[in-house]
Amino acid sequence: MRNTIVGVSFGAAAGAVWGLVFLAPELAGDFGPLYLAAGRYLAYGLIAVVLLMPRWRTLMRHLGRAEWIALIWLSLLGNTLYYILLSSAVQLAGVTVTSLVIGFIPVVVTVVGSRDASAPSIVRLAPSLLFGFGAVACIGWQTLGNVRAEAGITPLIGLLCAVGALISWASFAIVNSRWLVRLREVSAHEWSLLLGIVTGLQAVLLVPFALLLEPTAHDAAAWYRFLAVSAAVALFASVVGNAFWNTMSRLLPLTMVGQMILFETAFALLYGFLWEARLPTVPELLAIACMGASVVTCLTAHGPKRKA
Repeated sequence: MRNTIVGVSFGAAAGAVWGLVFLAPELAGDFGPLYLAAGRYLAYGLIAVVLLMPRWRTLMRHLGRAEWIALIWLSLLGNTLYYILLSSAVQLAGVTVTSLVIGFIPVVVTVVGSRDASAPSIVRLAPSLLFGFGAVACIGWQTLGNVRAEAGITPLIGLLCAVGALISWASFAIVNSRWLVRLREVSAHEWSLLLGIVTGLQAVLLVPFALLLEPTAHDAAAWYRFLAVSAAVALFASVVGNAFWNTMSRLLPLTMVGQMILFETAFALLYGFLWEARLPTVPELLAIACMGASVVTCLTAHGPKRKA
């Protein structure tokens, strides 16, 4: 039980810092998704190199070809590709709509995790899944109508980008959780920093594409803001947030790992309200309540079965 409480605490902490990612495209709106991804992950890679340097030789003894291939794919799915799609969705469809789609991640991961031998049955997980659907439905009640009402195809493209981000990150969460269970010689924080180094190398490859596909002029103030946002997101969301998430992934089963992403959605909504300087609407309050109920019922489902 203690591991469960600690794991949920780490999941909530990861959600609190990851929620800031949804604001980054708004804060640096002059720059496109490729610039945002390249800036964030170049900074992440540099920080990871500095932090991991003292342990580099020791870690290399535990990493083979399979581990490096996994790091490449996980970096692509959970960082580079995910953040490009997420940034595009936020800029094209808005924070709330993107949060709505990302809110389906717990459902996808929980259903996949329910196939594990030690996992609770899908019947015991059903209340948690229903509350998760309820949260998404509450948010979608007021946002999807707005998407349909807007002129042009831009919101639809943003919605498709959000769906792509959902698939990318759900795949990362599932595969990453399996690797963390398998790699006992590498700590959760070290694995996170290794992902940072590989992602940083991928970000180097993004730079020429950003220059070619998003060739816009920026003044000095815009560049300073972009660099500040990139460094802040890299430090808090990538280094700190990923360390929290990987620690949680080792403490909780996959069926609970999926539910922890609801904290990111909740904090993203909270930060969105603060950014827009408004109070949540009734559907949004209901969505937040459903998110809390989803986590609580998921914890209950993982408790000991009552004997007749």
